[in-house]
Amino acid sequence: MEPLHEEKLKYLEELANRIRQTLIGTLLEAGSGHSAGPLGMADIFTALYFHVLNHNPKAPNWEKRDRLILSNGHICPVRYVAMAYAGYFPLEELKTLRKLNSRLQGHPHRTALPGVETTSGPLGSGLSQAIGVALAARLDNKKYWVYCVTSDGEHQEGNYWEAVMFAGKQKFHLNNLIVIVDRNNIQIDGFTENVMPLEPLGDKYESFGWHVNEIDGHNTTEFVDAVHEAQAIFEKPSVIIAHTIPGKGVSFMERDYTWHGKPPNKEQAEQALKELRTLGQRIKSEHE
Repeated sequence: MEPLHEEKLKYLEELANRIRQTLIGTLLEAGSGHSAGPLGMADIFTALYFHVLNHNPKAPNWEKRDRLILSNGHICPVRYVAMAYAGYFPLEELKTLRKLNSRLQGHPHRTALPGVETTSGPLGSGLSQAIGVALAARLDNKKYWVYCVTSDGEHQEGNYWEAVMFAGKQKFHLNNLIVIVDRNNIQIDGFTENVMPLEPLGDKYESFGWHVNEIDGHNTTEFVDAVHEAQAIFEKPSVIIAHTIPGKGVSFMERDYTWHGKPPNKEQAEQALKELRTLGQRIKSEHE
């Protein structure tokens, strides 16, 4: 992975804003889907697809590609938009999100869309899938990285912690596995710490033998630095706990768990786009 220079950082921040704007239009067109999580993870998915991942949109099954596993499949709109901007499919196809016979289902479908590594839906299962992919890489002596994006709410699943324990076993040395936790503190029923407290989350991972890094999930430099650090860890898997704001960039969505699983209507979308355009102008001026 190349160093993150100022010009590239500017590009990534401006692109993340465009991705958020496209997300709003995509969700409005679909009339269903999740808003808060995708908006909150736009910075990270932009960094992944346009700086971190070793991949080729024109050859999505390229053998040497890094593998990106999306465990919390309901935030797939942000992955779809990032993939479209990266060139996996035309931007126009985003209008088919959640439509009948669309390749862009409400949860990613592995056989429907090239570039999607796994089918996700049941929360808490993605880490186990990622571990299998990472183990396969080790057995086949392959050098690709395995990234697994998870939600904080998934950590309330018992099978998730079985996977954390398995990956941390020293026998496996899964140093090719990097987990990214979207620590946005919300789930469909409310705030995570009210539904089922997760803290101290980082200490729990450390107790299972993981390398832990906690970052601001909206700071692209922090995220890229955390990935660099994880790639330098040789004896254990790594987790990046990314603290994000659900609904980031849209004032009436931010930190409101009721936006976990619903799209904006026309008036709300217009207001959201207005705010994001203003934010885009501010981002641009900050780099001038």
